[in-house]
Amino acid sequence: MPTQTILVVDDAPHIVEVVSDYLKQAGFRVLTARDGQTALAIARHEQPDLIVLDLMLPGGPDGLDVCRGIRRDPTLAETPIIMLTARVEEMDRLIGLELGADDYVTKPFSPREVVARVKAVLRRTQGTAAPAVIRVGNLCIDLSTRTVTVGGTVVDLTPTEFDLLTVLAQNAGRPFTRAQLMEQVYDVAYTGYDRAIDSHIKNLRRKLEADAHKPQWIVTVYGIGYKLEEPA
Repeated sequence: MPTQTILVVDDAPHIVEVVSDYLKQAGFRVLTARDGQTALAIARHEQPDLIVLDLMLPGGPDGLDVCRGIRRDPTLAETPIIMLTARVEEMDRLIGLELGADDYVTKPFSPREVVARVKAVLRRTQGTAAPAVIRVGNLCIDLSTRTVTVGGTVVDLTPTEFDLLTVLAQNAGRPFTRAQLMEQVYDVAYTGYDRAIDSHIKNLRRKLEADAHKPQWIVTVYGIGYKLEEPA
C-alpha cells in the first residue's frame, strides 16, 4: 500500500512538530500548515488522505472555514478530517461535526491518541475488499465504492456519516444507543460523545430525509437512541 499522507494544520509550532514526529514514526508522510489559507492550498495541491485540523487558526480562514472549504471542494469533499479543539469549545466542536468533520481530539492530548484516531478513521474509510451492497427500500449503500443512493439519486456523505448509516442499515429496525453507535463506528466508546452522534444523525437526516424535522429513515427511539427503518 502506498504511504498515506496526513496534513497537520495548527498555528502552534510545538504541536505541529510533536504530532508530525509521531505520525512519521507510525509510517505516514506528513505535510504541515500554520494557517487556513495555506492549509487549503496544500490540501488542493497534495490531496492528503486525512487532515488533522486545529479549529483556532490566526488570521484569514479559521478551522471551521477550512472545514467548509474542504467539504465544498469536489476533489476534497470525502477527505476525512480530525479536529483539534480546546475543552471549552464544545459548541465549536459540534459546529465542526455538523460541517462534516469525522472526529475530534481535545487539548491537551497525547500525540499517541492522535495517531490512534488517525489510524481508526483511515481504517474505516478505506472500503472493503469484496463488493457488497446493502438495500433498505430504495436506499442503496455500495460498500465497495462507498456510495449511497436514494431512489437512484446519489447522496454525498462524509466518511463518518457513511459508516454510521452503514451500521444502521446493516441492522435495519434495530435500535442503537449512542454508546453502541460510537463503539461500532469508532471501534471504542469515547466518553462525552453523545452529542457528536447527534450531530452526525442531524447531518444524515438533512441529506436523506424529505423533511429533516419529520424523519422517516432514521428515527429516534425515545429513551434508547436511533434506528433505521424503511419509510411507510
